This record gives sequence, C-alpha cells and structure tokens, in this order.
Amino acid sequence: MENPKEINCKEIFRKAYENRYTWKNEFHGYQGKCIFSINNIIHEGKFVLGKDFKPNIQEIDDDKIVKSISSQLFEVCIHRVKRQFQSVHSENNFNLVKSSESGIEMKVSGKNDGDKYRVKDKCINMVYRKIHGNIIEIFVDEFLDTGIGVLSKKYSSQQIDLNTLKANSQKLEYEDDFIKISEENYWILNSRTIKYLNQNQEEEIQKFVFKDLCLLD
Repeated sequence: MENPKEINCKEIFRKAYENRYTWKNEFHGYQGKCIFSINNIIHEGKFVLGKDFKPNIQEIDDDKIVKSISSQLFEVCIHRVKRQFQSVHSENNFNLVKSSESGIEMKVSGKNDGDKYRVKDKCINMVYRKIHGNIIEIFVDEFLDTGIGVLSKKYSSQQIDLNTLKANSQKLEYEDDFIKISEENYWILNSRTIKYLNQNQEEEIQKFVFKDLCLLD
C-alpha cells in the first residue's frame, strides 16, 4: 500500500478523470430503434439524438416511457462530453481520506467542497457528489476498457438526503453494454438493465435496448 505522504490525490484523480471514455467534439449524434421492457411489457419505437443531446422518441405514445428512454439517452450522452480537467476542477483540492484494497478515497475541498471520490487503477470506482440539492452515491463494480478510455459497465446508484445523510431513493443496480459503431471509435450504449425493489419490496427489472444504430452526418 502507498505511503500516505507520497500520495498526490489531485494527480491520481486527474489521471483517472482523463482515462474516461469521451466522444470527439465533432460528434453529430446518432439514431436507431429503442425497446423498453418492464414486467414482460414491451414498447418499441425509434429515436434520434442530435448533437444538442436532446432525444426525439418516436412511435411510443406513453409519455412516462418516452421520458424514461429520453433520460437514459441524455444521461449517457452528457457523460461523453469531453471537458478539460483544469476547466472543471481547477478550484478543487483533493485530500486523502484513506487508501485500501478498494482504492484511494479522497475528499474534495474548494468549489465542490464535500464531494468524495475513490480511484483504483486509473478508474473512478466511487462517486459521492452533491447534485441539485441531493447527494448521489455511485459504486462501480466493473469497467469496459475501450482502448481509448473506460466506461462504467456494472454499478449502483442511490440518492441521499443532504441534511439527514440517509437514503431517500431506492438503490438502482445498473448493467450497461456498449457497441462500437464506426471506424472512428464511437462507443454507443447498446443496452441498459436497471434492477431495484419496488414499493412492495419486490424486484423489478427495466431494460432499455438500442439497436440498428447509425451516426448522423
């Protein structure tokens, strides 16, 4: 295990941040078919996602399902935007919390005071961030190495109350699959499975499938 005095948390985090897979700035969007299923009920449609990252879902009438598909597409895309480390974190300091087999855990001071991250093998495997008045806690169990950056493949997410620090949402278990759809190394979400316990404490599974994918010119 590393000597705490020799651990430069900001540099370790920077390397992991820059190791995330992102799209090129000239990305124009993509389109394809979308399939949503829950409790053996299936809805099929089409979608177009422009370079503004605003999904347009077609041939599905249920507004709730349209919103759910749109939110998955938007959430995936917003994490593919390349933003320079210095422009995002120049006003943050990263302070060692502990070093363990799970990675190097660090707490942020400065602009994003109180946020926490854990890094192992140049991958960010834990995120604890204040977003829109809540804390989002994410643990990543598995990554996909594309060769030009990593993508989270298997992970959990839960919302925590900012004041009580207690969970105020169900825990969501994600599993994502990606496919490369061009020679330019564009990796696109092919399917996403979300497991959680419903109000009756019964497991429910939502599945989103995106197929026949092609880039927009």
